[in-house]
Amino acid sequence: MATLAEKMDVDPVTKKIDVVLTDEDIAYEEDILRNEFSIRSWQRYIDHKLKTKSPPKAVRLLYERALKIFNRSYKLWYSYLKYRRKLLQSKPPYDPAWGNLCDAYERCLIFLNKMPRIWIDYCDIMVRRGLIVETRRVFDRALRALPITQHQRIWPLYIKFVTQHKIPETTIRVYRRYLKVKPEAREDFVEYLVGIDQLDEAASQLAILVNEDQKISAHGKTTHQLWMQLCELIAKNPNKIHTLKVDPIIRQGIHRYTDQVGILWLLLAEYYVRIPNFERARDIYEEALVSVSTVRDFSQVFDAYSKFAERLTSIKLSALEKAKFPEIEEKELELELYMSRYEYLLQRRPLLLN
Repeated sequence: MATLAEKMDVDPVTKKIDVVLTDEDIAYEEDILRNEFSIRSWQRYIDHKLKTKSPPKAVRLLYERALKIFNRSYKLWYSYLKYRRKLLQSKPPYDPAWGNLCDAYERCLIFLNKMPRIWIDYCDIMVRRGLIVETRRVFDRALRALPITQHQRIWPLYIKFVTQHKIPETTIRVYRRYLKVKPEAREDFVEYLVGIDQLDEAASQLAILVNEDQKISAHGKTTHQLWMQLCELIAKNPNKIHTLKVDPIIRQGIHRYTDQVGILWLLLAEYYVRIPNFERARDIYEEALVSVSTVRDFSQVFDAYSKFAERLTSIKLSALEKAKFPEIEEKELELELYMSRYEYLLQRRPLLLN
């Protein structure tokens, strides 16, 4: 054992670390010499160093000496890493000391890679450092190392990490893996997808939720509410959704919820308006008027249909006003047709309602 100082020094030639002691340390040094393989003796010595507020380097050196003997002691490793984390709380995440701490975690995981608490703390440090690729790799390693029963402790941290950064492709891949072990997180995934405007994937995930036919979803929504959410999403974004067939899906909802179909008919018509396919939208409105069975649904559909017809008439009138001489006659005929349709619709209201 070398003589003491209040710091540890590395001899550049021998690469040995000089252990520097104080007078108060002698009794503890003698104790660990007599009981080298007693973890309690080492712990008493460490507690003494902490209580007397010894310099961090001296405390770290003592921990390292103990860990050379008890390299599989979870309690000792956890205490050591916690102590080192505490020392770095005031340092910015780009400080090299954080990298040194991560090296210590890597050494720990050589012996304790089945301990979820170590992985959780390590992941937390990596998240704080802001190294996206490296952090993702640590999370993946944690999931590979830990038994499946412990994965629920890692996944929420992983999801929180990827959703905080603008890495949509990675986040989608991670979420898809997460759903294999926790399908009830699908609604969170849908919210994320809508937020990043990945509406095609969002609609596909919503369709899966609807087909599960649960009474109440994880977010407290009924199957009917999920249907409405899906139909509204696909009807209002026809140019962004390509995977699903919109017309059959909305019609399935219409047949399923026969007492609340007014809004679904309107969404189906809106889908064709947005494509745009105005003639098909008009056909949908006509079909809806003779299909609905309640006054409320009829009123919803008729009001929307009349506004639609009025808007088309206004468009044709505007087109006529802007038309050049060769086109005027054609535009006049179109306007007359749309005005006749609009007037005929208003005249038929009492008959259709009966």
